[in-house]
Amino acid sequence: MNARFVPVETWPGEKRRPSLRRNSPFCGSWQNTLVTLDRELEHLGAHNVVVQAYLSTDDIRLDGWPRAGVSPREPGVIVSFETKNGALSFPCDTYTHYRDNLRAIALALAALRAVERYGVTRHQEQYKGWAKLPAAPASGEMRVEDALCFISLHGNGGGPVDRSIFRTCYRSAAARLHPDNQETGNTHLFHLLGEARKVLEDTYGWRATL
Repeated sequence: MNARFVPVETWPGEKRRPSLRRNSPFCGSWQNTLVTLDRELEHLGAHNVVVQAYLSTDDIRLDGWPRAGVSPREPGVIVSFETKNGALSFPCDTYTHYRDNLRAIALALAALRAVERYGVTRHQEQYKGWAKLPAAPASGEMRVEDALCFISLHGNGGGPVDRSIFRTCYRSAAARLHPDNQETGNTHLFHLLGEARKVLEDTYGWRATL
């Protein structure tokens, strides 16, 4: 698999407490996991594939793969890559071993690709929830262009957002990303949604609520 491992820089959102992680339900081998992940990445036309794991730089060989016998200090992994439709990022820390979390990501990619078989999506909309966000500026404040991009991506399917549809788009994104939504909720993204809302309200005077 054409990928490289790097240490985790920042985990996206709140990390799962160790007591909430569970043992793997998978029975596939490590080699099978790599084959599955490689196949799904190839279908997506992925390039610049990076696997973030809780390794130190000394744990990683010159070819970008972990040294033999090395195990990350925490099991969470993030698989990020570029596609023709933009950058995607898939984090997982559900299971107690990093190899199982990597397998979960590989199987999730396979399941997302299966959606296309039923003709429900035409432009790979099923991947938009995993779009990799642009890096925050040094000040830590979200820029106006990033706020517009965020609301557009999560509330309007990627279409442009203006004053007339801002409230509708925000509410759509809020319903989708709210942590209580068991299917698409995401604490980290919901927090960023609040930041995007404030930036656009402060900049343009738009209002997400009546």
